[in-house]
Amino acid sequence: MTAASSSTQAATETSGVGVLAGYGRHDAPFGGYAALVASFNVLFTGLLLFGRRLGRPLPERVAPVDLLVLGIATHKLSRLIAKDSVTSVLRAPFAEYVEPAGPSEVNEKPRGHGLRLAIGELVTCPFCIGQWIAASFGCGLVLAPRLTRLVGAVFAMVSVADFLHYGYEAARKAAEQPVSSDDKKS
Repeated sequence: MTAASSSTQAATETSGVGVLAGYGRHDAPFGGYAALVASFNVLFTGLLLFGRRLGRPLPERVAPVDLLVLGIATHKLSRLIAKDSVTSVLRAPFAEYVEPAGPSEVNEKPRGHGLRLAIGELVTCPFCIGQWIAASFGCGLVLAPRLTRLVGAVFAMVSVADFLHYGYEAARKAAEQPVSSDDKKS
């Protein structure tokens, strides 16, 4: 790509001219989005084709238990990658810390321009990164089903434990609440 075409692309990304005119979000890193969409599709298709080359056929259907366990694991991993305090070291090149967001979670905002901003939006959004994680689990079911189920089960267990922690904490706080005189009369 020449410097002239690079600057034209950058102008198109920021000004919303050409095919992007009228979109309304002039700060959207469309070039970065395109790179991420292409990367996702190339990786997903490439892994599935690799499985085919190894003689591992696509499953006719995903078993309900796999769907449940890997769905829970996808939820947990997407929160872990996009929101966890400890994994902020992975997001730091693409995000800026904003504030705490609850137990061991943080709110961050994407930073930079172009691909850096697009990656920042991806890695700070559990809904966005969840698609990548789910696709990885799907490829795992083709390439290494036993390992994929084990990894999925581990993160599903952690997710269940998280909900139990929240429930325990809520019950503890409720038990510590002073009983009012109206409640004593009943």
